[in-house]
Amino acid sequence: MDVLSDVIANMRTGHPRSARVEWRAPWGQRFPSVPGSAGFQVVLQGSGWLLPPDGDPIALSVGDVVFFPHGHGYVMADSPATPVAEPACDPLEEGPGLFASASMDGPGQVTVLLCGGYRLDPSRAHPILRDLPDLIHLPARLGLNPELRAAVEFLGAEIQHPRLGADTVVTSLLDMLLLYLLRAWFDAGPGRCEVGGWAQALADPGVSAALDAVHRDPAHPWTVEELGTRAGLSRAAFSRRFSTLVGRPPLAYVTWWRLSTAARLLRESGAPLGEIAAEVGYGSEFAFANAFKREHGVAPGRYRREVCPPPATALSR
Repeated sequence: MDVLSDVIANMRTGHPRSARVEWRAPWGQRFPSVPGSAGFQVVLQGSGWLLPPDGDPIALSVGDVVFFPHGHGYVMADSPATPVAEPACDPLEEGPGLFASASMDGPGQVTVLLCGGYRLDPSRAHPILRDLPDLIHLPARLGLNPELRAAVEFLGAEIQHPRLGADTVVTSLLDMLLLYLLRAWFDAGPGRCEVGGWAQALADPGVSAALDAVHRDPAHPWTVEELGTRAGLSRAAFSRRFSTLVGRPPLAYVTWWRLSTAARLLRESGAPLGEIAAEVGYGSEFAFANAFKREHGVAPGRYRREVCPPPATALSR
């Protein structure tokens, strides 16, 4: 998989959830902090205000998307002056289905929001997500992020009028929405490079090419010279640039990612340890076990028994 797809697959747990809600003014709703999650709100109709815990209120209009990568709490309302309803609304609260549609009665103007969230495992955190700000606001602009807009429209329509297969369609659209949100952020321009090394790493053609190669084939016996060739740089220049932007030397990142991938395979599959070792580039189960214990503090067999849920019967990627 490519870098972004790999990162999401490694961190996501369970199923994402979503809801389409019609609010009639006056309305104000608190969405609490949910550690180990990421949430979003999209204005499908009308307008509203986002009241973050820190900073000034943000006016939102049709097509605006707000994303909370670290699960921080916030308030949505028709006006900054509207009292906030309690108890708080948790978009990830377990319910009978993966999505819902609701209407909140009131005498005023209608605002339709599409909200949802994703469960993320902090123990699997990748620095690509840790570098993101607490709040990402993607204003609606003509011709901007057409894939994101299309995913929002499809998702809103499917939740409003669910048909056969809706659970699968909505889950897939929510996964697409998360990837399009992150892609829109990282593609937004040079200004995003100020937020952290990983934004710069993905924007750098050479470093990005090397990362993509590692994520698409972690088992390959990568060398700094070969990765430098992928990047179009000399060995020394590539090593300096990669280490500066990613925060680890190239081969240290390769090892870390191999063992992160191995941990996911231990959690999600019942494959033998030797098969997983080969999958992530280790020539023997012994070498794999030693490397895994250095990184995760426990042997892979014990990790599977104590940390992981009962695995599936087949190796999954």
